[in-house]
Amino acid sequence: MELTQENYYTNKASWHYLSVSNYKDFMECEAAALAKLNDEWEPTQSPIALLVGNYVHSYFESEEEHEKFKQENKKEMFSSRSPYGLKKEFQIAQQMIERLEKENMFMNLYEGQKEAIVTGNIYGIDWKAKIDCLNVEEGYFVDIKTNKDLHERRYDTRYNERTTFVERFGYVLQMAVYKELLEQTYDKEFVPIIAGVSKQTPSEARLIALDEDKMNFEMVELKRNIDHIQKVRMGEEKPEMCGKCEYCREYQRINGFTSMDEL
Repeated sequence: MELTQENYYTNKASWHYLSVSNYKDFMECEAAALAKLNDEWEPTQSPIALLVGNYVHSYFESEEEHEKFKQENKKEMFSSRSPYGLKKEFQIAQQMIERLEKENMFMNLYEGQKEAIVTGNIYGIDWKAKIDCLNVEEGYFVDIKTNKDLHERRYDTRYNERTTFVERFGYVLQMAVYKELLEQTYDKEFVPIIAGVSKQTPSEARLIALDEDKMNFEMVELKRNIDHIQKVRMGEEKPEMCGKCEYCREYQRINGFTSMDEL
């Protein structure tokens, strides 16, 4: 299947190619991820956080895409009760855009192909990725990531320590996979860069370098998990419920007693 901007996010493309977001869904809850992939269930969580991120991304993609995004999502973005028109979340998104524009180093780096699609094969599975800004000639790529606070750390059981948002939200894995796919495609080294911008007022902006050892760790973890996940995707193994997510709260049935220590 040839991927385009129009079909990249379709269910058909998700069956042909695994993506980092799809993989992370399976790692969180196999049953929910498979139901979502089969078009049998969709989470009901608010789309605002995703839309705020896309508002920022579309601005740096092109003026045309940003206007298209605003037209398609104006119901969620605008409020008659706001003196500024935009809802508070999107006022902050606009602030984040203006903050990034002040950084000459970011603006100079964010030159290249926007929303670049790349495919490849990792551990016997076909993968897809869409990269915010790819500079093939200079051998680097940049992804914009927004977070409440760039310095916030929370405990992560996989690392057995308090980790940054870059680790907690799977961005280390994401950039490691993107790097591998790009190096397969272009047969050269690529440097991953995260452009982080906070949702604080005023926003903080950083260009974040990725730790090579942690990217290697994530790829080793991926190799360890991928065979089972692929078998679940293909219906060869039964998906497990996490027992905690929105899907499990609705569909999991009581079939015995739960120890209080398991809560």
